[in-house]
Amino acid sequence: MTSFQLKWIAIITMLIDHVGAVLFPQYWELRYIGRISFPIFCFLLTEGFWHTRNIRRYMIRLGGFALISEVPYDLAFHGKVVDPKHQNVFFTLLLGVILMYVLKRSRELPLQALEILMVMCAADLLRTDYSFKGILLIAVFYLLRENLWLKTACAAMWNFLWNGSIQGYGALAMIPIALYNGEQGRKMKYFFYVFYPAHLLVLFLVNRMLLRT
Repeated sequence: MTSFQLKWIAIITMLIDHVGAVLFPQYWELRYIGRISFPIFCFLLTEGFWHTRNIRRYMIRLGGFALISEVPYDLAFHGKVVDPKHQNVFFTLLLGVILMYVLKRSRELPLQALEILMVMCAADLLRTDYSFKGILLIAVFYLLRENLWLKTACAAMWNFLWNGSIQGYGALAMIPIALYNGEQGRKMKYFFYVFYPAHLLVLFLVNRMLLRT
């Protein structure tokens, strides 16, 4: 599978998840399917980190869309224009790129462990989507990038760190990840960035319309 195909799997399963969360919370099957998306996005983030020509521009793009997406995210999931208790997934991905940037510059294992813990704490303090556990998954994909089976095994185990959660279904994401062939395929550089806030805003508006009927 190319990264283009993986992105579409992640986007479609994310959309199914959010439709379930916002419009049909009684249908848990939609949320089960949605657990697949985040591990794939984290995997693609690490691949994007290694292939980007300008890491600072990559960070700025993630940070910019994190700010753009925050209002649609808060409206869709919390019914508020701004909810400081929750931050959207772009903030998690941005912290993940920052982590990979500092890990690449410091190769000593004790220092890398400290850096991972510090960024995990930052995600927890900022209350980003998937919080410190999301950062841990990005670290797994980054540090074990060259070992396919160990990487996918550890990433699959990550999905079961959520006590009493349905995230265990996310282990299924390792199937398409294991089939990744290292090729980009067709480009869709900005599609996800725009799609994320746009679909959340649409879901919020649809939900409001349904409540009025």
